[in-house]
Amino acid sequence: MAVKDFVGRDIISIHDFTKKDIIDVLETAKRMETLSNMKLNRNMMNAKVMASLFFEPSTRTRLSFESSMNKLGGKVIGFSDGNISSTYKGESLKDTIKMVENYSDVIVIRHPIDGSARLAAEVSNVPVINAGDGSNQHPTQTLLDLYTIKKTFDQITDLKIGLIGDLKYGRTVHSLAYALALFKAKLVFISPEELKMPKYIINDIQKANPDVEIEEKNEVESVINDLDVLYATRIQRERFVDMTEYEKVKNAFRIEKKMLKNVKSNFKLMHPLPRINEISEDIDESKYALYFEQSANGIPIRQSLLALVTGRFG
Repeated sequence: MAVKDFVGRDIISIHDFTKKDIIDVLETAKRMETLSNMKLNRNMMNAKVMASLFFEPSTRTRLSFESSMNKLGGKVIGFSDGNISSTYKGESLKDTIKMVENYSDVIVIRHPIDGSARLAAEVSNVPVINAGDGSNQHPTQTLLDLYTIKKTFDQITDLKIGLIGDLKYGRTVHSLAYALALFKAKLVFISPEELKMPKYIINDIQKANPDVEIEEKNEVESVINDLDVLYATRIQRERFVDMTEYEKVKNAFRIEKKMLKNVKSNFKLMHPLPRINEISEDIDESKYALYFEQSANGIPIRQSLLALVTGRFG
């Protein structure tokens, strides 16, 4: 793996990654997990500072980035509420980034506006990692999802993977679908008509891999028994302008244990979390539930990215 290719690199969109880039990150995460188990990576980020700029709420992504940095011996500065930063006083995002780069070696940013992470990267002299920008991209979630699938099935290619729920506004599924296509996974998009995968996303997926198999469904029962993975997402209330539209679709899909009666023996259910009511809690202890392990895999992936872009892995 050409580790040097990642030094100083911004992690903004999965579209910026080749298939080889993704494989390199997944292999680095595997090595990082081994080092962690042997307690050999505790000082890897010694004297490095990560700025954590979260302009919108987050639990898993923010805490896993901060935990990753702390476990590697680095330091964390930043905020978890944009209202306590100087943007509340009217400071521009550009000025915030130009200020923060003086205090840090890498910037992790979550922002509610599409394209904000790209803007931050354009003005920053230190690497920027996108922790989610509006309904646009969430590349580190995609990488941990791919890592989870690879660890579980020892492959990604040729798996049949269903994405269900909010496919219109869900940045997680936008990034993931594109990446899965690179590995020739078979994709099934399952959503109410109002929340279908946007056409431009489908076009991007087909452009990246013209041979990719894509199906679109508006109910899950007819396809769940053929799937290797069902990736569920919540209906995102905060992305709706019209609350009456949200009320119409908020309970559109719920995965119940009885629906798993005839699934494949190695079937897995994934979710980026938080879940609201998309997955019945009695599935949590079943062999099909993969979402808590999926969340834990954020550590090796985010540790890898932090160490790679700062030149500390090699």
